[in-house]
Amino acid sequence: MVFESYSSYLARRDGQTGLAPAAQGLGTIAPAAVSSQPLSAMAPATGERPRAETFAGIQQQSGERVHYSGGNSTGISDEQNFDAVASRESIQSDAARIQQNRANYVVVQPTALPTRTGASGPNIVAFAVSTSHAPGTQVYSRSSLFRKNYEAACGQFPSADAAQEAFLSNGGPQRDKLGVDPDGDGFACGWDPRPFRAR
Repeated sequence: MVFESYSSYLARRDGQTGLAPAAQGLGTIAPAAVSSQPLSAMAPATGERPRAETFAGIQQQSGERVHYSGGNSTGISDEQNFDAVASRESIQSDAARIQQNRANYVVVQPTALPTRTGASGPNIVAFAVSTSHAPGTQVYSRSSLFRKNYEAACGQFPSADAAQEAFLSNGGPQRDKLGVDPDGDGFACGWDPRPFRAR
């Protein structure tokens, strides 16, 4: 199959329409304006890919990435490039680095836990671990004669943990002076020991 040239197409089209190219606002393209050279002939002789025109002030670099060597310049690391690493490292240098790392290795021995400061009250975590019954199970006797308003008593504390600490500091769990453990389970104001037991 033979394709006609663009100029032949324009001449044939103008002959069919009866209009000159100037009347249509079109002009003919000179054949010399279109290069007949293959793309390979237009590529630079350096083997680089053709690049667009570089803006002023921007240095055009060859290749896809720029590697930096030494100094404080930040760039793309070439540690994954075997040829680059092999050119500056050897088996002897690797052995020396491993030996240096072993010399700098320090084993930190465990020490005793520090003593808690600023908290002289009972440890609610230790109390939780020492118990095994479920909340709501009566373990300690409670008298109904001196029972206080449970909601009012618990409303004095910002949290259930604070209520449990105060409860243990005032004779709990055997005695309930604050009225925060009416069911006698040893847990004040709905405090739940089960999360501490799971640790």
